[in-house]
Amino acid sequence: MAEITAAMVKELRERSGAGMMDCKKALLATEGNIEKAIDFLREKGLASAAKKSGRITAEGLVESYIHAGGKIGVLVEVNCETDFVAKTDEFKELVRDIAMQIAAARPQYVAREEVPESMVVKEREILAAQAANEGKPEKIIEKMVEGRIEKFYKEICLLEQPFIKDPDKTIKQLVTEKIAKIGENISVRRFVRYELGEGLEKRQDDFAAEVMAQAGK
Repeated sequence: MAEITAAMVKELRERSGAGMMDCKKALLATEGNIEKAIDFLREKGLASAAKKSGRITAEGLVESYIHAGGKIGVLVEVNCETDFVAKTDEFKELVRDIAMQIAAARPQYVAREEVPESMVVKEREILAAQAANEGKPEKIIEKMVEGRIEKFYKEICLLEQPFIKDPDKTIKQLVTEKIAKIGENISVRRFVRYELGEGLEKRQDDFAAEVMAQAGK
């Protein structure tokens, strides 16, 4: 099997406009042949998906999803370019899948660009301390931290999470596939997730105090 290099992926991305993972898969499927990989992406409808990413998305849907007997609720806004697409079953299914993802996977942000820098800095400090406590050499601590930061993003950023219905693809890849299939730009704008009792201090009865009170002491 031909070795797929970063330079090959970069070239294919620049020529096709497709995403990095899609380019890598295309090169693997075509044994590193750039021209065949471009044809492969076109057949899949992915070659033009990235080119649509700059288009304005002012239409779309706000979807609600309630789970676990009313204990988890989600509101999510997903945008597209036209009201026509917003009313299609394909788009509605995508929005509902995203709402279910948020309910199940607890993301905190849509994309890594939204994560506060202070939060990332703090996480890096914690991860570096953990690696040092594990006795790792100084020269590899930085690489370990970078790897764990990537995992951190995948845990808290919706677009980078594995899709619950198909863990082999991320939510970003799912959206990209729909862009290619539907022919319009699609973006997840915002969401909010509610969980019953979240953030509230649970009531814990002090049985000893209760017994003392009943005894009149």
